[in-house]
Amino acid sequence: MRNILLAVCLMASACTVFGQELYVNTEPASNMAARSLGIRLENQGFSDPSFKNRTTLEAMYGATGKLMLHGAAYLSDFYQPGQRFEGGSFYGKYRFYSQDTVQAHFRGAVFGKAAISSNPYTLQEIALEGDNTGIQAGIIFTKLIHKVAFSGSASYLRAFDNPGNVLPILGARNGIAYTASAGLLVLPKNYTSYNQVNLNIYAEVLGKTNPGYGQSYLDVAPAVQLIFNSVCRLDFSYRTPLYNQMQRNSANMYLVRFEYNFFNL
Repeated sequence: MRNILLAVCLMASACTVFGQELYVNTEPASNMAARSLGIRLENQGFSDPSFKNRTTLEAMYGATGKLMLHGAAYLSDFYQPGQRFEGGSFYGKYRFYSQDTVQAHFRGAVFGKAAISSNPYTLQEIALEGDNTGIQAGIIFTKLIHKVAFSGSASYLRAFDNPGNVLPILGARNGIAYTASAGLLVLPKNYTSYNQVNLNIYAEVLGKTNPGYGQSYLDVAPAVQLIFNSVCRLDFSYRTPLYNQMQRNSANMYLVRFEYNFFNL
């Protein structure tokens, strides 16, 4: 019984300490626990000129302590009246570096993503979340210091023809993405119970560039996150451009996400 209580306290403490790097719009270099499963249901949308939204169902699996895998399916009315299935994606992340001290760590990871979409080409952004068929590869570094976590990433994107839709001759096939994120654990001030609700706030900067096309943007995305019983989280975010020289869906977009995690599968 004593060992069970100790394990529960350690797991809850870890979630409390590291919750501030569960970023809403980006991924940290850290992974979920080995042999754990996470299910996400997410909705994003905008109103310009009429309301449009996309729903994503995503499953995440901690294969080992260093390897994490995601699979996602996308449904939206972005490109036609009425909701319809658009495609899916597969994401993998491998943590190659970890330096841990008391209430602090520094981690590095590489990631890759492949996606397929049936949508027509009407925009300039290469986005693998339902919009484009393509691949992405990049690197992430995350630094945690007590209740604050910082993270940055850079990646390369390559767009392919969507099934049944050929990429325009003047359309960009190569893109560069970059992000910077900061998270702060606001509540609880002092941990006393596994059932305490965690409140995290985030500020994230998201950018993309299509080299040689004069197309780029930089968004800021503040976010709020609630974590319940260390297994369930609720995210709210809204991104808006700092500058924008790219035709895309992601400008001025809200995000609402629910996630539940199952441990020791």
